[in-house]
Amino acid sequence: MMHDDLLPRDTPVCLINADGHGVDDPLYRAPDAERLRRAYRSLVEGRRINDQASALVRQGRLAVYPSSHGQEACQVAAALVLGEDDWLFPTYRDAVAIIGRGVPAAETMTLLAGDWHCGYDPAAHRVAPQATPLATQLLHAVGFAQAARHRGEDTVVLALCGDGATSEGDFHEAMNFAAVFHLPVVFFVQNNGFAISVPLSRQSVAPSLAHKAIGYGIPGQRVDGNDVAALLAVLDEAVQRARSGGGPSLVEAHTYRMQAHTNADDDTRYREREEVQAWIARDPLTRLRTHLVSRGALTPEDEQSIAASAERIADELRIALNEDAQLDPEDLFRHVTAERSPQLEEQWRMLQDELRRESLAETGGRA
Repeated sequence: MMHDDLLPRDTPVCLINADGHGVDDPLYRAPDAERLRRAYRSLVEGRRINDQASALVRQGRLAVYPSSHGQEACQVAAALVLGEDDWLFPTYRDAVAIIGRGVPAAETMTLLAGDWHCGYDPAAHRVAPQATPLATQLLHAVGFAQAARHRGEDTVVLALCGDGATSEGDFHEAMNFAAVFHLPVVFFVQNNGFAISVPLSRQSVAPSLAHKAIGYGIPGQRVDGNDVAALLAVLDEAVQRARSGGGPSLVEAHTYRMQAHTNADDDTRYREREEVQAWIARDPLTRLRTHLVSRGALTPEDEQSIAASAERIADELRIALNEDAQLDPEDLFRHVTAERSPQLEEQWRMLQDELRRESLAETGGRA
Protein backbone atom coordinates (compact mmCIF):
# COMPACT_ATOMS: atom_id res chain seq x y z
CA MET A 1 0.00 0.00 0.00
CA MET A 2 1.36 3.45 -0.96
CA HIS A 3 1.73 6.02 1.78
CA ASP A 4 -0.75 8.31 0.04
CA ASP A 5 -3.37 5.58 0.42
CA LEU A 6 -2.98 5.76 4.19
CA LEU A 7 -3.54 9.51 4.48
CA PRO A 8 -7.00 10.94 5.19
CA ARG A 9 -8.59 13.63 3.10
CA ASP A 10 -7.86 17.29 3.72
CA THR A 11 -11.55 17.85 4.47
CA PRO A 12 -13.95 15.37 6.09
CA VAL A 13 -16.13 13.20 3.85
CA CYS A 14 -19.64 14.70 3.57
CA LEU A 15 -22.59 13.29 1.63
CA ILE A 16 -25.39 15.42 3.10
CA ASN A 17 -24.45 18.98 4.00
CA ALA A 18 -25.74 21.05 6.90
CA ASP A 19 -28.63 22.34 4.74
CA GLY A 20 -29.79 18.81 3.98
CA HIS A 21 -28.61 18.79 0.38
CA GLY A 22 -26.88 15.77 -1.13
CA VAL A 23 -23.18 16.11 -1.95
CA ASP A 24 -21.51 14.13 -4.75
CA ASP A 25 -18.37 12.27 -3.77
CA PRO A 26 -15.93 10.49 -6.11
CA LEU A 27 -15.52 7.49 -3.79
CA TYR A 28 -18.40 7.23 -1.34
CA ARG A 29 -22.10 6.80 -2.11
CA ALA A 30 -24.96 7.72 0.19
CA PRO A 31 -27.03 4.82 1.59
CA ASP A 32 -30.43 4.18 0.06
CA ALA A 33 -33.57 5.88 1.38
CA GLU A 34 -34.67 2.88 3.46
CA ARG A 35 -31.41 2.73 5.36
CA LEU A 36 -31.48 6.48 5.90
CA ARG A 37 -35.03 6.24 7.26
CA ARG A 38 -33.87 3.56 9.68
CA ALA A 39 -31.00 5.81 10.70
CA TYR A 40 -33.38 8.74 11.20
CA ARG A 41 -35.58 6.64 13.50
CA SER A 42 -32.52 5.75 15.55
CA LEU A 43 -31.43 9.40 15.65
CA VAL A 44 -34.79 10.53 17.02
CA GLU A 45 -34.84 7.70 19.54
CA GLY A 46 -31.27 8.49 20.55
CA ARG A 47 -32.03 12.18 21.12
CA ARG A 48 -35.03 11.26 23.25
CA ILE A 49 -32.94 8.80 25.27
CA ASN A 50 -30.32 11.51 25.87
CA ASP A 51 -32.94 13.99 27.06
CA GLN A 52 -34.68 11.44 29.29
CA ALA A 53 -31.43 10.26 30.85
CA SER A 54 -30.41 13.84 31.60
CA ALA A 55 -33.76 14.37 33.32
CA LEU A 56 -33.25 11.21 35.38
CA VAL A 57 -29.95 12.62 36.64
CA ARG A 58 -31.76 15.72 37.89
CA GLN A 59 -34.30 13.46 39.60
CA GLY A 60 -31.57 11.52 41.35
CA ARG A 61 -32.24 8.26 39.51
CA LEU A 62 -28.93 8.29 37.63
CA ALA A 63 -25.67 9.15 39.34
CA VAL A 64 -24.20 10.64 36.17
CA TYR A 65 -24.98 10.80 32.46
CA PRO A 66 -22.43 11.79 29.79
CA SER A 67 -24.83 12.91 27.06
CA SER A 68 -24.13 12.37 23.38
CA HIS A 69 -26.59 15.14 22.44
CA GLY A 70 -25.42 16.40 19.05
CA GLN A 71 -23.26 13.32 18.47
CA GLU A 72 -26.12 10.89 17.84
CA ALA A 73 -25.15 10.36 14.19
CA CYS A 74 -21.86 8.78 15.31
CA GLN A 75 -23.71 6.59 17.80
CA VAL A 76 -26.30 5.42 15.29
CA ALA A 77 -23.79 4.69 12.53
CA ALA A 78 -21.55 2.71 14.88
CA ALA A 79 -24.44 0.39 15.71
CA LEU A 80 -25.79 0.07 12.15
CA VAL A 81 -22.57 -0.88 10.38
CA LEU A 82 -21.88 -3.96 12.49
CA GLY A 83 -23.00 -7.47 11.67
CA GLU A 84 -24.69 -9.83 14.10
CA ASP A 85 -21.42 -11.51 15.10
CA ASP A 86 -19.38 -8.31 15.36
CA TRP A 87 -18.50 -6.63 18.65
CA LEU A 88 -18.77 -3.06 19.91
CA PHE A 89 -16.38 -1.71 22.56
CA PRO A 90 -17.96 1.51 23.89
CA THR A 91 -17.05 4.34 26.24
CA TYR A 92 -19.16 5.93 28.95
CA ARG A 93 -20.68 8.35 26.39
CA ASP A 94 -21.94 5.67 24.02
CA ALA A 95 -25.27 4.66 25.57
CA VAL A 96 -27.16 5.35 22.33
CA ALA A 97 -24.83 3.06 20.35
CA ILE A 98 -25.22 0.33 22.97
CA ILE A 99 -29.01 0.57 22.81
CA GLY A 100 -28.74 0.53 19.02
CA ARG A 101 -27.10 -2.90 19.32
CA GLY A 102 -30.20 -4.22 21.07
CA VAL A 103 -29.37 -3.71 24.74
CA PRO A 104 -32.49 -2.53 26.62
CA ALA A 105 -32.24 1.12 27.66
CA ALA A 106 -32.72 0.42 31.36
CA GLU A 107 -29.94 -2.18 31.37
CA THR A 108 -27.65 0.23 29.52
CA MET A 109 -28.08 2.80 32.31
CA THR A 110 -27.30 0.39 35.16
CA LEU A 111 -23.65 1.37 35.44
CA LEU A 112 -24.52 5.07 35.28
CA ALA A 113 -27.02 4.56 38.09
CA GLY A 114 -24.11 3.52 40.31
CA ASP A 115 -24.46 -0.26 40.32
CA TRP A 116 -21.45 -2.55 40.57
CA HIS A 117 -21.91 -4.15 37.15
CA CYS A 118 -22.63 -2.99 33.60
CA GLY A 119 -26.26 -4.15 33.68
CA TYR A 120 -26.31 -6.34 30.58
CA ASP A 121 -24.80 -9.57 29.32
CA PRO A 122 -21.92 -8.56 27.01
CA ALA A 123 -21.82 -11.96 25.30
CA ALA A 124 -25.55 -11.96 24.52
CA HIS A 125 -25.43 -8.54 22.84
CA ARG A 126 -21.78 -8.57 21.69
CA VAL A 127 -21.22 -5.27 23.45
CA ALA A 128 -18.38 -4.88 25.94
CA PRO A 129 -19.05 -3.06 29.22
CA GLN A 130 -18.86 0.72 29.02
CA ALA A 131 -15.35 1.91 29.81
CA THR A 132 -14.95 4.93 32.06
CA PRO A 133 -11.12 5.10 32.09
CA LEU A 134 -9.93 6.69 28.87
CA ALA A 135 -8.74 4.32 26.13
CA THR A 136 -8.61 1.11 28.19
CA GLN A 137 -11.36 -0.39 26.01
CA LEU A 138 -9.10 -0.05 22.96
CA LEU A 139 -6.67 -2.59 24.40
CA HIS A 140 -9.57 -4.88 25.27
CA ALA A 141 -10.85 -4.54 21.71
CA VAL A 142 -7.61 -5.54 20.01
CA GLY A 143 -7.15 -8.42 22.42
CA PHE A 144 -10.65 -9.63 21.67
CA ALA A 145 -10.00 -9.35 17.93
CA GLN A 146 -6.82 -11.38 18.30
CA ALA A 147 -8.68 -14.06 20.27
CA ALA A 148 -11.48 -14.17 17.68
CA ARG A 149 -8.90 -14.74 14.97
CA HIS A 150 -7.35 -17.62 16.90
CA ARG A 151 -10.82 -19.14 17.24
CA GLY A 152 -11.41 -18.78 13.50
CA GLU A 153 -14.38 -16.47 13.97
CA ASP A 154 -15.62 -13.98 11.36
CA THR A 155 -15.69 -11.05 13.78
CA VAL A 156 -15.03 -7.35 13.26
CA VAL A 157 -14.47 -5.22 16.36
CA LEU A 158 -15.45 -1.55 16.38
CA ALA A 159 -13.73 0.34 19.19
CA LEU A 160 -15.14 3.74 20.12
CA CYS A 161 -13.20 6.53 21.78
CA GLY A 162 -13.12 10.30 22.04
CA ASP A 163 -10.45 12.80 21.07
CA GLY A 164 -9.15 12.85 24.64
CA ALA A 165 -8.38 9.13 24.47
CA THR A 166 -5.90 9.72 21.63
CA SER A 167 -3.62 11.43 24.18
CA GLU A 168 -3.38 8.22 26.22
CA GLY A 169 -0.64 5.63 25.96
CA ASP A 170 -3.28 2.90 25.66
CA PHE A 171 -4.36 4.44 22.35
CA HIS A 172 -0.85 4.07 20.94
CA GLU A 173 -0.44 0.54 22.24
CA ALA A 174 -3.78 -0.60 20.83
CA MET A 175 -3.16 0.98 17.43
CA ASN A 176 0.32 -0.47 17.17
CA PHE A 177 -0.74 -3.96 18.28
CA ALA A 178 -3.65 -4.01 15.84
CA ALA A 179 -1.43 -2.83 12.99
CA VAL A 180 1.43 -5.25 13.66
CA PHE A 181 -0.90 -8.23 13.94
CA HIS A 182 -3.19 -7.01 11.13
CA LEU A 183 -6.32 -7.35 13.26
CA PRO A 184 -9.95 -6.76 12.14
CA VAL A 185 -10.48 -3.63 14.25
CA VAL A 186 -12.00 -0.27 13.35
CA PHE A 187 -10.90 2.53 15.67
CA PHE A 188 -13.66 5.13 15.64
CA VAL A 189 -12.69 8.46 17.21
CA GLN A 190 -15.55 10.82 17.98
CA ASN A 191 -13.75 14.15 17.98
CA ASN A 192 -16.20 16.43 19.77
CA GLY A 193 -13.67 19.19 20.36
CA PHE A 194 -13.02 18.75 24.07
CA ALA A 195 -11.48 16.28 26.50
CA ILE A 196 -13.70 17.48 29.36
CA SER A 197 -12.44 21.09 29.40
CA VAL A 198 -9.27 20.65 27.34
CA PRO A 199 -9.73 21.77 23.71
CA LEU A 200 -8.26 19.73 20.88
CA SER A 201 -5.70 22.44 20.19
CA ARG A 202 -4.11 21.65 23.57
CA GLN A 203 -4.04 17.92 22.86
CA SER A 204 -2.57 17.63 19.38
CA VAL A 205 -1.05 19.76 16.63
CA ALA A 206 -1.39 17.04 14.00
CA PRO A 207 -3.32 18.07 10.86
CA SER A 208 -6.09 15.80 12.16
CA LEU A 209 -6.39 12.85 14.52
CA ALA A 210 -6.91 10.60 11.49
CA HIS A 211 -3.38 11.55 10.36
CA LYS A 212 -2.06 9.57 13.32
CA ALA A 213 -2.95 6.37 11.46
CA ILE A 214 -0.07 6.60 8.99
CA GLY A 215 2.38 6.37 11.87
CA TYR A 216 1.14 2.82 12.43
CA GLY A 217 0.99 1.93 8.75
CA ILE A 218 -2.82 1.80 8.59
CA PRO A 219 -5.32 3.95 6.68
CA GLY A 220 -7.05 6.90 8.30
CA GLN A 221 -10.12 8.79 7.16
CA ARG A 222 -11.98 11.90 8.25
CA VAL A 223 -15.75 12.20 8.12
CA ASP A 224 -18.39 14.77 9.01
CA GLY A 225 -19.59 13.39 12.35
CA ASN A 226 -23.01 15.05 12.02
CA ASP A 227 -23.71 13.48 8.61
CA VAL A 228 -25.06 10.01 9.23
CA ALA A 229 -24.96 9.16 5.50
CA ALA A 230 -21.23 9.87 5.29
CA LEU A 231 -20.61 8.04 8.57
CA LEU A 232 -22.38 4.94 7.30
CA ALA A 233 -20.44 5.01 4.03
CA VAL A 234 -17.02 5.51 5.61
CA LEU A 235 -17.56 3.05 8.45
CA ASP A 236 -19.04 0.49 6.04
CA GLU A 237 -15.82 0.65 4.06
CA ALA A 238 -13.66 0.26 7.17
CA VAL A 239 -15.70 -2.66 8.49
CA GLN A 240 -15.62 -4.41 5.11
CA ARG A 241 -11.88 -3.84 4.88
CA ALA A 242 -11.38 -5.46 8.27
CA ARG A 243 -13.71 -8.35 7.43
CA SER A 244 -11.94 -9.11 4.16
CA GLY A 245 -8.52 -9.32 5.78
CA GLY A 246 -7.37 -5.76 5.08
CA GLY A 247 -6.54 -5.04 8.70
CA PRO A 248 -7.38 -2.13 10.99
CA SER A 249 -8.43 1.42 10.14
CA LEU A 250 -8.78 4.70 12.00
CA VAL A 251 -11.86 6.84 11.34
CA GLU A 252 -12.14 10.31 12.86
CA ALA A 253 -15.61 11.86 13.05
CA HIS A 254 -15.69 15.64 13.39
CA THR A 255 -18.62 16.44 15.65
CA TYR A 256 -19.38 18.59 18.72
CA ARG A 257 -20.43 18.01 22.29
CA MET A 258 -23.49 20.25 22.59
CA GLN A 259 -23.90 19.81 26.34
CA ALA A 260 -21.56 19.74 29.31
CA HIS A 261 -19.17 16.83 29.76
CA THR A 262 -21.55 15.41 32.41
CA ASN A 263 -24.05 16.83 34.85
CA ALA A 264 -21.09 17.54 37.19
CA ASP A 265 -19.40 19.83 34.64
CA ASP A 266 -19.87 23.58 34.08
CA ASP A 267 -18.87 24.08 30.46
CA THR A 268 -19.37 27.86 30.64
CA ARG A 269 -15.95 27.99 32.34
CA TYR A 270 -14.08 26.96 29.20
CA ARG A 271 -16.18 27.71 26.11
CA GLU A 272 -18.37 30.52 24.85
CA ARG A 273 -22.11 30.15 24.27
CA GLU A 274 -21.68 31.51 20.74
CA GLU A 275 -19.46 28.57 19.89
CA VAL A 276 -22.10 26.09 21.03
CA GLN A 277 -24.90 27.96 19.26
CA ALA A 278 -23.00 27.87 15.97
CA TRP A 279 -23.26 24.06 15.94
CA ILE A 280 -27.05 24.02 16.22
CA ALA A 281 -27.27 24.60 12.45
CA ARG A 282 -25.26 21.40 11.95
CA ASP A 283 -27.58 19.24 14.04
CA PRO A 284 -27.60 15.66 12.66
CA LEU A 285 -31.35 15.15 13.16
CA THR A 286 -32.39 18.36 11.40
CA ARG A 287 -29.96 17.66 8.57
CA LEU A 288 -31.24 14.16 7.81
CA ARG A 289 -34.90 15.10 8.29
CA THR A 290 -34.56 17.95 5.79
CA HIS A 291 -32.88 15.64 3.31
CA LEU A 292 -35.47 12.86 3.61
CA VAL A 293 -38.45 15.23 3.41
CA SER A 294 -37.02 16.91 0.31
CA ARG A 295 -36.77 13.48 -1.35
CA GLY A 296 -40.29 12.52 -0.35
CA ALA A 297 -38.83 9.71 1.75
CA LEU A 298 -40.27 10.86 5.09
CA THR A 299 -43.98 11.56 5.57
CA PRO A 300 -45.79 13.21 8.51
CA GLU A 301 -47.15 9.76 9.36
CA ASP A 302 -43.61 8.38 9.45
CA GLU A 303 -42.56 11.14 11.82
CA GLN A 304 -45.50 10.50 14.13
CA SER A 305 -44.66 6.82 14.27
CA ILE A 306 -40.99 7.52 14.96
CA ALA A 307 -41.80 10.06 17.68
CA ALA A 308 -44.19 7.59 19.33
CA SER A 309 -41.53 4.89 19.28
CA ALA A 310 -39.00 7.24 20.88
CA GLU A 311 -41.49 8.19 23.57
CA ARG A 312 -42.18 4.54 24.39
CA ILE A 313 -38.46 3.94 24.93
CA ALA A 314 -38.24 7.00 27.19
CA ASP A 315 -41.31 5.86 29.15
CA GLU A 316 -39.86 2.38 29.66
CA LEU A 317 -36.56 3.86 30.80
CA ARG A 318 -38.24 6.27 33.21
CA ILE A 319 -40.48 3.58 34.72
CA ALA A 320 -37.59 1.12 35.14
CA LEU A 321 -35.30 3.62 36.84
CA ASN A 322 -38.02 4.95 39.11
CA GLU A 323 -38.22 1.53 40.74
CA ASP A 324 -36.02 1.23 43.82
CA ALA A 325 -33.36 -1.39 43.30
CA GLN A 326 -33.24 -4.37 45.65
CA LEU A 327 -29.63 -4.38 46.77
CA ASP A 328 -27.73 -7.22 48.39
CA PRO A 329 -24.60 -5.93 50.18
CA GLU A 330 -22.90 -9.29 49.77
CA ASP A 331 -22.76 -8.67 46.02
CA LEU A 332 -19.77 -6.43 46.79
CA PHE A 333 -17.82 -9.59 47.63
CA ARG A 334 -19.64 -12.36 45.80
CA HIS A 335 -18.11 -11.95 42.34
CA VAL A 336 -14.63 -10.59 43.03
CA THR A 337 -12.91 -13.97 42.71
CA ALA A 338 -14.05 -17.54 42.04
CA GLU A 339 -13.30 -18.45 45.65
CA ARG A 340 -13.55 -15.78 48.32
CA SER A 341 -10.23 -15.02 49.99
CA PRO A 342 -9.79 -14.79 53.79
CA GLN A 343 -9.32 -11.02 53.39
CA LEU A 344 -12.64 -10.64 51.58
CA GLU A 345 -14.35 -12.84 54.17
CA GLU A 346 -13.02 -10.58 56.91
CA GLN A 347 -14.26 -7.49 55.07
CA TRP A 348 -17.69 -9.06 54.60
CA ARG A 349 -17.93 -9.86 58.33
CA MET A 350 -16.95 -6.27 59.15
CA LEU A 351 -19.68 -4.96 56.85
CA GLN A 352 -22.24 -7.33 58.36
CA ASP A 353 -21.33 -6.06 61.82
CA GLU A 354 -21.64 -2.45 60.69
CA LEU A 355 -25.03 -3.12 59.11
CA ARG A 356 -26.26 -4.81 62.31
CA ARG A 357 -25.15 -1.85 64.42
CA GLU A 358 -26.88 0.59 62.05
CA SER A 359 -30.06 -1.47 62.23
CA LEU A 360 -29.99 -1.50 66.02
CA ALA A 361 -29.44 2.25 66.12
CA GLU A 362 -32.44 2.83 63.86
CA THR A 363 -34.71 0.60 66.02
CA GLY A 364 -33.52 2.02 69.33
CA GLY A 365 -31.58 -1.11 70.25
CA ARG A 366 -34.44 -3.54 69.59
CA ALA A 367 -33.35 -6.66 67.68
